[in-house]
Amino acid sequence: MSSLDLVIASLLAITSINAEVYLEEKFPNDYWEYKWVYSEHSGKEFGKFTWTAGKFYNDLDKDKGIQTSQDARFYAISRKFPSFSNKDKPLVVQFSVKHEQNIDCGGGYVKLFDCTLDQKNLHGESPYEIMFGPDICGPGTKKVHVIFSYKEKNIPINKDIRCKDDVYTHIYTLIVKPDNTYEVLIDNEKVEDGNLESDFDFLPPKKIKDPAAKKPDDWEDNPTIDDPDDTKPEDWDKPATIPDPEASKPADWDTEMDGEWEPPQIDNPEYKGEWKPKQIDNPNYKGPWIHPEIDNPEYTPDSDLYKRKEICAVGLDLWQVKSGTIFDNLLFTDDPEEAKEAAEIVKETQAGEKKMKERQDEEDREEAKEAEDPDDEDDDEDEDEDRCRLCAELRTGCEGHDEL
Repeated sequence: MSSLDLVIASLLAITSINAEVYLEEKFPNDYWEYKWVYSEHSGKEFGKFTWTAGKFYNDLDKDKGIQTSQDARFYAISRKFPSFSNKDKPLVVQFSVKHEQNIDCGGGYVKLFDCTLDQKNLHGESPYEIMFGPDICGPGTKKVHVIFSYKEKNIPINKDIRCKDDVYTHIYTLIVKPDNTYEVLIDNEKVEDGNLESDFDFLPPKKIKDPAAKKPDDWEDNPTIDDPDDTKPEDWDKPATIPDPEASKPADWDTEMDGEWEPPQIDNPEYKGEWKPKQIDNPNYKGPWIHPEIDNPEYTPDSDLYKRKEICAVGLDLWQVKSGTIFDNLLFTDDPEEAKEAAEIVKETQAGEKKMKERQDEEDREEAKEAEDPDDEDDDEDEDEDRCRLCAELRTGCEGHDEL
């Protein structure tokens, strides 16, 4: 190993040692029920979570998480942990979601709260610091939410980030940096990034249109004008329709009974439409008028858009029509590299899930086929019985009989 390699390895080791993990939750055993608190908010019928790896998985023990278990339910459950702030350092929010029920409508996101959260009163209007993760409802909504609380308002991202909509495990990662930038990753692959001020409406615009400015009355913004020398031809005006010259009054037409006969109208082949003078370049054209802008007096820059003063709880506060979503592998840290390493399991997990599901699907097809076979066998048996009766009547053996 070269001296440079040693230096790099040493720096990575120091970074890893200095990294701080605020929460890591892999639901390794059923003790999770003692750490997570169900909401008892009145007026809602909340669903329950079960501890399971689901119907198909890669590793039965390692892939266990908590799964929504009741259809058409709100879910509200949360866990607290030691308080932290991401001041002057990155914040990484990462977790896995598995919609093995092939979800039709429901959330798969998490919410991060400050320490004022009343866990037993958690509900949809409870204020949060960050909301992040997938949300699906029919073919029209398949998005990743990224929402920050700012001055008591929830500010969503103004970009459309598409989420995964299959039945396998996917890992969602949000990285928020002290330079007011962010990244969103799915399965360790970047799907969006940008600047918090540009991609979220935290602040009013830097510039606004000058309210005192207006377009001058003599401003010419039409690039062409009517040619003043152009005149309409004398033979231009023709009616749009004319009587059909080939039509004739029916022989049985009774003027007294039917009224005066008039031939039907047809399109006039000589009709040219409304005459308009030809266009020429406007000699006074100045181009489109652009409203001048001024500094917005209500704009004040904020270098701390990224900062969360206090986070000490995570919650699953969502609604699902069809239950079956498994949440797992929660990781909140200040080290993007540690989160990246933790998310590397996703490819292996997906491969194992697909292998087991394909095997289960094949078994289901075989069972369905076998379920149809007894009816066919009964029909064959009925045919054999009919043949045997015929054979007996003809005094011929049912098996090994000769042709008659």
